[in-house]
Amino acid sequence: MARAFILAGEASGDRIGGALMQRLEKEAGFIFTGVGGEAMAGQGLSSLFPIDDLAVMGYADVIARLPLLLWRARQVVRHILDENPAIVILIDAQVFSQVIATRLRKKGYRGRIVLYVAPAVWAWNPQRAKKIAPLYDEVFCVLPFEPQAMTRLGGPPTVYVGHPALERFAFREHQPARGPLLLFPGSRPGELRRHLPLMASVAARLDGHPAISRFVIPTLSSLHARLVRETADWPVRVEVVSGESNRIAALGEAVAGFAVSGTVTLELALAGVPHVLTYIAEPAQVRIFEKAATRHIGLPNIIAGREIVPEVLFAKHADPAKTEAALRQLLDDPATRHSQVAAFADIRALMQKGAPEAPLHDPAQRIAALVQRAPIST
Repeated sequence: MARAFILAGEASGDRIGGALMQRLEKEAGFIFTGVGGEAMAGQGLSSLFPIDDLAVMGYADVIARLPLLLWRARQVVRHILDENPAIVILIDAQVFSQVIATRLRKKGYRGRIVLYVAPAVWAWNPQRAKKIAPLYDEVFCVLPFEPQAMTRLGGPPTVYVGHPALERFAFREHQPARGPLLLFPGSRPGELRRHLPLMASVAARLDGHPAISRFVIPTLSSLHARLVRETADWPVRVEVVSGESNRIAALGEAVAGFAVSGTVTLELALAGVPHVLTYIAEPAQVRIFEKAATRHIGLPNIIAGREIVPEVLFAKHADPAKTEAALRQLLDDPATRHSQVAAFADIRALMQKGAPEAPLHDPAQRIAALVQRAPIST
């Protein structure tokens, strides 16, 4: 059996890691060590430390937790060098993953290093593509246009492997005229701190809307108790649910969603759920966004090349009225919802097969092939 180290830094990466571990254990007999959350623990991973230690977003969060992050980086590198796995699989957590890969290369690690989820070099910091080229044997991307972009910018070999949400969520066969409004405030501590007050205010403003039967927050099991506590004093009742089956059921019943920009917006699109996205940015993030090469921050919009999902963005302070207006437009106008869903169907069709220049690859098969060519004993 081949040994592999696998690391995820947040909830979306954990789901990717769990699905990948299941495939690799079944088809190629891998033994894993690493860092992960609920999904990876479900596949038998005993995490070196809690995944929440890596769940940071924005400069303020990073600076506050920098000593812990550096300590965890040293711990990960030391573990990998001691265990000498055939392959290291780093899932997203871009800055932390780059630190790990850089230190491993400097210390002479000769196994394969794979980055699963490509950095958005096509949107900002394009020079980063060349900087990471020596670090990774291969990059697995989840957006169909990314291999071509990485090649154009001189980055490492990159293949399109699809998105786990394609298998997790079926596209809805019908669109309910009434149902729950789903709220997705994020999973990182900083995201929750910034976005929960906005969502409370928006829910209060929309309470009683004829299309909304109730408000539901689908979340991780690890965040369930916290969100129950933090929503207990909201002006409207909100139901907090966790677990994969409850998440799938919520997406099937929802009339619409309101989500913090991130992977969840692509999940909603691939499931055919109309939604509005938001983000409250720190000043440093605003400066980065202003330099971006893309006009949008929502993944469905980036893939489509146009604004399908309304982006209600804020610098530091939110305006609930602005968000309420966008959601009312979606809830009150069936044609708007229908147009969104039709565009989501096109996105799903593209992602199921890949672009002509970047067809879909199986990530488990790619990893097995890389390990077979690894220059160390497994």
